[in-house]
Amino acid sequence: MKVLLVFAHPEPRSFNGALRDVAVAELSARGHEVQVSDLYAAGWKPAVDRADFPGLDGDRPLQPSRASKQAFLAGELTPDVTAEQEKLRWADLLILQFPLWWFTMPAILKGWVDRVFSYGFAYGVGEHSDKRWGDRYGEGTLAGKRAMLIVTAGGWPEHYSARGINGPIDDLLFPINHGILHYPGYEVLPPFVAYKVDLLGEAAFGAAASALRQRLAALETTPPIAYRQQNGGDYLVPTMELKPGLAPPTANGFALHVGAAARELG
Repeated sequence: MKVLLVFAHPEPRSFNGALRDVAVAELSARGHEVQVSDLYAAGWKPAVDRADFPGLDGDRPLQPSRASKQAFLAGELTPDVTAEQEKLRWADLLILQFPLWWFTMPAILKGWVDRVFSYGFAYGVGEHSDKRWGDRYGEGTLAGKRAMLIVTAGGWPEHYSARGINGPIDDLLFPINHGILHYPGYEVLPPFVAYKVDLLGEAAFGAAASALRQRLAALETTPPIAYRQQNGGDYLVPTMELKPGLAPPTANGFALHVGAAARELG
């Protein structure tokens, strides 16, 4: 398997950085090809601006999605963006690894998504009509590939439980798993999350590293999260609302978009 690991932590000697080293070593030992995009080490430019679209007429206002589409179709995206897109085309599995900061990914990783997941590459593809609303949520240019998150958090696991003060971890990661990864077609594996990392010692790191190795050993057999496919018949077109009767009356929010079998298993 070809694996792209996008790493977003400013300190390679951190708990997160040590887990990155464990992941790369384990994947390589199992015969997988691994590439790492270390965003901080590379000095990744996170903000979308005019510099991303060198072919854009300077007299025209910047509309990022339209400019992205034009640049992608014309082959005029900047070299750093096209290099990352080529890695994504190459990879069978994408791993996004980051610390959970303010309930989401660091800005540098969000900026990687903003710039690399350009119009025509990761969104805006497929037929848009009263019968179909694009190739997305389970379809799209990255369909047939897998993705997962490796996340470190400072809080306790109880803080991120179903009744925890921070909210369930699956809800916090839903915008990334569903909205960034499933949207362009990835099958999304359950995330690997290490908790209390600022308080853990060497022995606890060993346990986390062992758990990560076990997860990586099962990459090819782990069932993905059972997100509903947009064009699989569960949604009304073109409003994209879940059809009546496909979820328990008490279900709402993010839970609506995970199939019943997955909820029962959970």
